[in-house]
Amino acid sequence: MGWRGILGFEYGIVQAPLGPDISSPQLVAAVANAGVLGFLRVPDWEDPDYVRELIRKTRTLTNKPFGIGVILAFPHKENVKAILDEKVAVLQLFWGECSKELVLEAHKAGVKVVPQIGSYEEAKKAADAGVDAIIVQGREAGGHVIGQDGLITLLPRVVDLVRGHDIAVIAAGGIVDEHGYVAALALGAQGVSLGTRFLATEESYAHPTYKRKLIEFDQTEYTDVFGRARWPGAPQRVLATPFFMEWKALPCHENESNQPVIGRTIIHGREREVRRFAGTVPNATTTGDIESMAMYAGESIGLIKEILPAGEVIKRIVEGAQRLIDQQFAPLN
Repeated sequence: MGWRGILGFEYGIVQAPLGPDISSPQLVAAVANAGVLGFLRVPDWEDPDYVRELIRKTRTLTNKPFGIGVILAFPHKENVKAILDEKVAVLQLFWGECSKELVLEAHKAGVKVVPQIGSYEEAKKAADAGVDAIIVQGREAGGHVIGQDGLITLLPRVVDLVRGHDIAVIAAGGIVDEHGYVAALALGAQGVSLGTRFLATEESYAHPTYKRKLIEFDQTEYTDVFGRARWPGAPQRVLATPFFMEWKALPCHENESNQPVIGRTIIHGREREVRRFAGTVPNATTTGDIESMAMYAGESIGLIKEILPAGEVIKRIVEGAQRLIDQQFAPLN
């Protein structure tokens, strides 16, 4: 089979923007160099100079195009302006209204727009706004989960919705290997977006303990106990760590704001205290009680057996999918 890439990239694989800073320039450059669309992630506060620096740093590590993710629930106007000034290839949006005005502005700058959605209604709005592709997030996904639908039911509906429009559909949620990739193609997607699998790579900026736990645990839970004060109404899928299992029934009026400080971290150049139940995952700079911090992961965590270089993840998926299609789905002559 000839590979059909997406949005001008060689392969139909996307490395999801891992917050707050886990998709580092090193990770994004590594996947870009392997022919895949990788996403940086902007800070959850306005800092356009820092955003420019992040983009430029990534460009010193790759001459291939890449993207950057913005959470619309946080202040972002200046950051988006910096992204468009820098003419990053793809702007990924999540958790907010992807307006026609924003899409037009991005297109004027030569930047493609790709929102991630979690419901049919949201997909319809995005399609009407004239986006270039839509990432369909199923409830299986790790990290913040915007919808309630499983991927296998939502994805074909969105595929039907955009049929005849020039909008690529990308599947997200619980996909880690060639089997998930081929299944998504069978459901009508043109590509897949992987978060947890790229979190578990050598280049990701996650704390070594967090990476180790991804291999150690094979269960996740859908919850809202982390980050209630900072990002209300944003449920998440997390690793079922002993800390989480002990606290998962946290009363709904409780949140991180009055909890003890359990560590320190540097996020996008800013030093922060980490309180118990904070929504930020431990990165390479984090110190303190790492095992009691939020650890996001998708439902297919049980399929991830080792930490690999990002390029190797991509190679295995591409070659495995090729084999799978040739052996199991090729027409019998």
